[in-house]
Amino acid sequence: MYSAADIPVWMAVVVAFFVLAGAALALIGAIGFLRLPTFYERIHAPTLATSWGTGGIMCASILFFSVAGGRLVAHEVLIGVFITVTTPVTFMLLARAALHRDRFENNPKVPRRTGPVKL
Repeated sequence: MYSAADIPVWMAVVVAFFVLAGAALALIGAIGFLRLPTFYERIHAPTLATSWGTGGIMCASILFFSVAGGRLVAHEVLIGVFITVTTPVTFMLLARAALHRDRFENNPKVPRRTGPVKL
């Protein structure tokens, strides 16, 4: 088992910075999700916050376990890749489904169609 006492103080400061930065980005995304008024505005904040917040936590985890274990531990990169790829795609699909539903229901608050119409 790894202990926080096993790593040097300067590395603990670096790890703490990445943890706090990742947590702050996730908090900003959650606040943006709660504060923005429409669904289409709300889906933007969590996408960015999840991707960048996960990156900060992932960097902290890689640094901590690599230094504490004495070897490179990089399997967290797979988690970061999966979250970075799947989160924006999921939110894009949710936005398209909501847009289709709102246009079908003739909702007046739907963003206008731009560009050529594809059939």
